[in-house]
Amino acid sequence: MVIGSLEVHLRIEGCRSLKDKRHVLRPLIERLRRELHVSVAEVGDQDLWNVATVGVACVAQDRTLATQVLQRAMALIDECADVRVEGSVEDYC
Repeated sequence: MVIGSLEVHLRIEGCRSLKDKRHVLRPLIERLRRELHVSVAEVGDQDLWNVATVGVACVAQDRTLATQVLQRAMALIDECADVRVEGSVEDYC
C-alpha cells in the first residue's frame, strides 16, 4: 500500500475577497473529489484572498498508480482557468 500526497500552491486570479476565493476553490475541490476519489482540502493560506495551498491525498496499491492519480489531479487543476499553479510538491510513503 502506498499513500501519495500532493501540495499545490495556487494563485487565484481576479479575487477581491475570501468569498471570491471560495467561489473558485469549492468547485475545483469538489471536481477532484468526484472524478478522482481523492481527499482534498485547503491546507494553507486560508486568510489570504488571492493565494491558496491545496492538499491532495490518495491511497493506492503501488507507487505507479498513486503517481498516475496525482498527475491526473495536477492536470485537472491546470485546466481550471481561474487559478495558476505556482508550485507543487509530491510525496509518497
